[in-house]
Amino acid sequence: MKPKGTTLKFQKIKHVYRSVVWDAHALYPFLLFLNRDEYHSRPTKPLAWWEGERILGGRDGLAGGTWLASTRDGRVAFLTNFREIQMLSAPKSRGDLPVRFLESTKSPLEFAEEILKEANQYNGFNLMLTDICSRTMVYVTCRSKDDNFVIKVPPGIHVLTNASLDTPWPKAERLRDNFKELLDQYGEVELPIKEMVEKLMRNTSKDEESLLPKIYPPEREYYLSSIFVEADFPLGRCGTRSSSALSVKTSGEVSFYETYLHNDEWKDKTVTYQVEVLK
Repeated sequence: MKPKGTTLKFQKIKHVYRSVVWDAHALYPFLLFLNRDEYHSRPTKPLAWWEGERILGGRDGLAGGTWLASTRDGRVAFLTNFREIQMLSAPKSRGDLPVRFLESTKSPLEFAEEILKEANQYNGFNLMLTDICSRTMVYVTCRSKDDNFVIKVPPGIHVLTNASLDTPWPKAERLRDNFKELLDQYGEVELPIKEMVEKLMRNTSKDEESLLPKIYPPEREYYLSSIFVEADFPLGRCGTRSSSALSVKTSGEVSFYETYLHNDEWKDKTVTYQVEVLK
């Protein structure tokens, strides 16, 4: 049931939901599905190689950073914001964090420890840093209830919302369950990535008010409780602007797929490239 309440008056919506299989599939050591939610009016550049053709990903046309990108040498970084009420008045842009990692030569753990030294200059974030070639994935957050700000991610299926890694929000559990069901269905063969994007990331089921995280007012959280978000707020139309799938095979073949909203029409693009053979 849609919650009843006051008129929606919210200034920001920057949410990304990701489900990732890490080092737990015979053919795909890395497999990521991602939705990015944002105001439709915010300028955004779709999937492409950046200047110099080192970084591949979408790009925020306002602040210049990214929510997901990869490099030719097998590095991947992706980011979510942390759902919270209090915000800094003049924070650094969180979208710069993935870019800085991809431009650096530091290991995921070294970079995570470096970022923690300046974490108080950012609004809440979750950052995943991956080096495919060394089979290393690290999760770093500036919001942790148990002082585990940096975690080496174990093999398996993980879901990252706008809370800590694997927080069991209903939409996160829905995504995890559906992801696992599809993996069990297809087995250890090549996966139909575009079909999986449609089945996993276009789900519009919403939660009952009693199941919402209760961080924002319920009338806002209701609209954000589906995996695929569509909403009209006072500042404009907002919701899922793009869905992405990034897969890496054991052969080192990387496939980066994005379907994105452009002038109210959905378009898609796939870029493939090769990194060194994984060991």
